[in-house]
Amino acid sequence: MSRELDVSLHPAQLEIFNSTARFKVVSAGRRFGKSRLAAWILIIKALQSEDKDVFYIGPTFQQAKDIMWGMLKELLQDTDLIEQTHENTATMTLVNGRKISLKGSDRPDTLRGVGLAYVVLDEYASMKVEVWEQIIRPTLADVKGGALFIGTPAGKNHFYDIWKEADDEKNEDWEAFQYNSTDNPILDPEEIKVARETMSTQAFRQEFEASFVSFTGGIFKQDWIKYDTEEPEEGNYVIAVDPAGFEKVEKERGLKGSKLDETAISIVKINNDEWWVKDILHGRWNIKQTASKILQAAIENQATIVGIESGALKNAILPYLEDEMRAQGRWVVITDVTHGGKKKADRITWALQGRMEHGKISFNKGNWNRDFESQLLEFPTSGTHDDMVDSLAYIDQVSVADFMHTIEIDEDWQPFDEVAGY
Repeated sequence: MSRELDVSLHPAQLEIFNSTARFKVVSAGRRFGKSRLAAWILIIKALQSEDKDVFYIGPTFQQAKDIMWGMLKELLQDTDLIEQTHENTATMTLVNGRKISLKGSDRPDTLRGVGLAYVVLDEYASMKVEVWEQIIRPTLADVKGGALFIGTPAGKNHFYDIWKEADDEKNEDWEAFQYNSTDNPILDPEEIKVARETMSTQAFRQEFEASFVSFTGGIFKQDWIKYDTEEPEEGNYVIAVDPAGFEKVEKERGLKGSKLDETAISIVKINNDEWWVKDILHGRWNIKQTASKILQAAIENQATIVGIESGALKNAILPYLEDEMRAQGRWVVITDVTHGGKKKADRITWALQGRMEHGKISFNKGNWNRDFESQLLEFPTSGTHDDMVDSLAYIDQVSVADFMHTIEIDEDWQPFDEVAGY
């Protein structure tokens, strides 16, 4: 027997384990290894505590016991760190006198009246908000205890709310984490593949990709998304840009990057009214980086025209874009795309819904697909990003400008009416 612990965790688990944040919120897919991580944290926190115990709370006591009791005993079986165990109450006393107790959130009376060094709330989405806010949080005050919230998303509920709060840089005691099931290197990729092929898109995204996607938008349907990795032979490339606030400005305003909109650059090959979406670049860049990415995309794809949403952001980009063009000796046609007095939801719906429903838009495969699908299927749910979708919708206006720009007029053509032009 030994008192040395072999804390074996994969890299993603270690990132959470090593975080110094007092409160950690982890959204992770099934089979990521959340329970093993929680067990090690409970053990370490209990051994480090001088006079307070630790709790593991599941949705019910039986679930807590089913998930954690065997795990704790397994991890400590080759050590002499266990002083005593009580099977009925699922309480383990360690050699330093500290206890690890398993609890159920459905029995709030068992959670009251004790001070705690640490608590793990597993599947927090299945618990009532009051469990944390009114019962558990006050028990941590005496010794400034910490907490780990772990779970798989179940839509955008209080688990999503607390994850967002933890992701806010202003909350220095908090840190948010989000991992796919595939971040567990031990998990067989074939298992993920089978799950993807047999589960609904919503279920797979939620259970394996740890996505908080709510799928409440309803304007676009999953089966309208058609992928085609073969580039069409005919057509012209056009580009549409939906610019976002730039990092320097937003940092001065004290905003965290993850809360900001992104700039999105849609690169689309158009043949008549058929669109092939090659790529949608997206990210938070400074003005010079944005200008460089726009020009590089135009040059690489020999785009006939680039549309940029008109307004202050376009005006900020243009001088840098012109500098880039002069430096490289390459010039592209820039045109305005506008809201046209329409609400965003109406404008995007008008540009994309019919085309997608009737198979007029196909998408190249790329690492941007997942983010785009999430934005598309949630649109127009409030509080979610839609930058990539907005950028793609602007292609509708760019395609018209491209047609006017590239139309060939017969040299012998004469207007019927010199004033009206008909």
